[in-house]
Amino acid sequence: MRNASPLPDHLVNRYHGWKATTYARNESWYQHLAEMGQHPRAMVISCCDSRVHVTSIFGAEQGEFFIHRNVANLVPPYAPDGETHGTSASVEYAVTVLKVAHLIVLGHSNCGGVKGCYDMCSGNAPDSSQSSSFVGRWMELLRDRFEALPEGPEEVRLRELEQQAVLTSLRNLATFPFVSTAMQAGRLTLHGLWNDIGAGSLSCYDPETGQFAPI
Repeated sequence: MRNASPLPDHLVNRYHGWKATTYARNESWYQHLAEMGQHPRAMVISCCDSRVHVTSIFGAEQGEFFIHRNVANLVPPYAPDGETHGTSASVEYAVTVLKVAHLIVLGHSNCGGVKGCYDMCSGNAPDSSQSSSFVGRWMELLRDRFEALPEGPEEVRLRELEQQAVLTSLRNLATFPFVSTAMQAGRLTLHGLWNDIGAGSLSCYDPETGQFAPI
């Protein structure tokens, strides 16, 4: 393919460093993973923001988490329409094939996707409102939550919308028949988390209080 280029030198050097150190010290474990397949206990749906590092937050090793990343950690509603649905496919595979016990939606502070949704819904991002904008159409999943935001400072409203993105995903996950069946059978639990990147804090949604409480 003429449009593909060689990997940048700094990434090549990092790979060789990893192969000579981390891999060399744990070669038998990598061989085990390759031969025995993956058996993660949890799936994490997180934002593709480069600052969100799921495995570091939980100190996870290879094979522990089945991770799906997308803009603003959103899950669309169940829609068996024959179209291509990457996020829905990941959820289906995690629940029906890998049989994960926990499904975690992880949101975060200063989310660019959520800010884009906020600007679009406020009429300040005309490009995102175009039908040709992939990001804009994706963030339409959150428009009703924007319209329900209480009045207040933009910073507060953005944080609320970030957390509402997590709750929207949890609600939509429950519309998947295989998810609801697994939950009813006690084989699967859903969890909503929000990470303040600068503070390094993690909050978990408490359905009893309807709030995100610090862990």
